Amino acid sequence: MTDQPIPRYRTNAFHRTYLKITALVIGAFGPIFFLGTMPSTAGPARWTIDLVSWPLDGAQDVSDPATRLLLALTGGFLLGWAVMVWLLSTRLYDQAPETVRQIVLTGILVWFIVDSTGSVTSGHASNVLFNLVFLLVGVGPLWWRALD
Repeated sequence: MTDQPIPRYRTNAFHRTYLKITALVIGAFGPIFFLGTMPSTAGPARWTIDLVSWPLDGAQDVSDPATRLLLALTGGFLLGWAVMVWLLSTRLYDQAPETVRQIVLTGILVWFIVDSTGSVTSGHASNVLFNLVFLLVGVGPLWWRALD
C-alpha cells in the first residue's frame, strides 16, 4: 500500500480556514438586512430581496414596519450565526475538529431545508437556486471529514 498525499482540501488546517469563509458567507447578509431597517439605507436590502425573488423587477417593498422588523431579526441572526462559526474555528476547532465540522455542516443543512421550503411555500421558489449556491459555497470542503 502506497502512502497517498492528503488532498489539501481534506486537511484540518484547510477546514479551519474554510470555516472562516463559511462565517463570511453566512454573515455577509447580516449588515445588508440590518441596514434595510432604515429607509435611508434600505437600497441594498431591497435589491437583495428583489434578486432572490427573481425576476429583478423592483416590486419588493421593504418600507412596511413588519418587514423592517423581520430584516432586523434576520440581520441579527445571520451576523450572530456567522460570529459563532468564526469562534468555533478559532477557539474550539483544534480540540474537536470533527465535532465542529459536523455542527457547522448540520446548521447549514437545516438552514437550507427550512429556508428553501419556506421560499417555495411563500411563492418564491427561485430563491432555492440562490440557496443552493450559498449551500455549496458555505459547505465547500467541509462536506468531507479531514484526513489528518
